[in-house]
Amino acid sequence: GQVQREPVAVTFGAGEADFAVKDTADIHKIFLADKKGQTILLERDDKGGWLVNKEYKALSTPVISLLSTIMRQTATTPVPEAAHNSVIKMLAGNSVKVEIYNRRDKKMRVFYVGGEAHDNAGTYMLMEGAEKPYIVQMPGFTGYIAPRYSAVLADWRDRTVFNIPAEQLKTASVQYADSNETLNSFTFRQDDKGKMTIDAEPALIAGKKLNERRTQVFSTFFEKIYCEGFINGTMKLDSIIASVPKRCVIEVESKAGEKQKVDVYWMPINRRSKNLLTPNPDVDDAYDADRFYAVGNNAKDTMIIQRGTFEKIFRKAYEFYEEDKAREPLRMEVPKGSGDVIKMGSGK
Repeated sequence: GQVQREPVAVTFGAGEADFAVKDTADIHKIFLADKKGQTILLERDDKGGWLVNKEYKALSTPVISLLSTIMRQTATTPVPEAAHNSVIKMLAGNSVKVEIYNRRDKKMRVFYVGGEAHDNAGTYMLMEGAEKPYIVQMPGFTGYIAPRYSAVLADWRDRTVFNIPAEQLKTASVQYADSNETLNSFTFRQDDKGKMTIDAEPALIAGKKLNERRTQVFSTFFEKIYCEGFINGTMKLDSIIASVPKRCVIEVESKAGEKQKVDVYWMPINRRSKNLLTPNPDVDDAYDADRFYAVGNNAKDTMIIQRGTFEKIFRKAYEFYEEDKAREPLRMEVPKGSGDVIKMGSGK
């Protein structure tokens, strides 16, 4: 007959402490809800990326970080009896509920993520339906993992404003709002054969030859352009935007028909403004010299954009009809550092 093996002794209820999902490739959907009523729904799309709240493309870094956390998080010990009641109370008042679903829309895990355990020793978590909360850690990671379960939309949204490679760019228009600057407005066009032209005020360009090198360089300026962050929901945001002058309107269309329109506004000078201490001769002292407000995505989003990233797009029509000077042939090139992607953490 078969040898009867003794069951392996488990120090605590395996189901109650099994917070990890080892096969994260089977995770199709993650729902996060905090006690302030904020919710995040992360879902895989057909192209291998992730969507946030069925509307926005997700930023890949925090999604990868969250999946890695779900795979590796391990319960180390139940919360000591003496702390049990206070931890349960804390979880009831300040935690994030996490629901994880597989590709067949079946619930894989439901648990609550609370605050930091004492001495940075881990994070308090409670499985739905369980009686005991646990201290959970991630092997090889010191610190607590709750910030990775953020239910704040701005922590998950992709910050791309434009991402059109040069050969896919059909039109790009920059229209300046100030009456003193309207002559600088222009529209870039590229036809199906790759021929590029610039529309500008006829009187300004009459008899002048298009600088094709500068036009070609400009066509490369709409790939991987990011905002610094979204500020939707900020108090009195509409009245702030209404109180500042518009800088310009940028409208871009790809050959595939994707369109993006961004209204750029000056930002009032503030404590973060470098020109508060060192005035910028090109910028009115009332405004920030390094950042702008931008309204885009069908006017649904208000963003902060950086001059360093957008300066190259703020060209003037006449620049496309100037000859390159022998001594400075690179005048249209990207200013140093301006192509950098703004690397933002989760804001925690």
